[in-house]
Amino acid sequence: MPRQPDHPDPEDIQLARLFSALGDPARLRIMAVLADRSEHQREDFTVEVAPSTLSHHMKILREAGLTRHRFEGTRCFVSLRTDTLERFSAVLNSTLELVAADEEEAAAPRPHHRPAQS
Repeated sequence: MPRQPDHPDPEDIQLARLFSALGDPARLRIMAVLADRSEHQREDFTVEVAPSTLSHHMKILREAGLTRHRFEGTRCFVSLRTDTLERFSAVLNSTLELVAADEEEAAAPRPHHRPAQS
């Protein structure tokens, strides 16, 4: 049976560690993808970092108790931990809404502005 990653026990998840894990723009982008509450493969995360750096960010989110990682063969599936979402619902639901809105705003086409002529 393939090795599954370690996940913290629910009672060991601390709010300060969640905030620390969310304190990086790349990890917020990962959370924006997960905001749909679906399971995603690592290829779904379009964070512009090296693969090893993405793995590091994923590990921080997992160890903080925010995500669950599941392997099927060589593929890794990542999802939000529902137990953590329920326990810290006010904080995490607000955060997920904000990061999803930020991602939508960043993806929206920006109007082209012409410089004012003298």
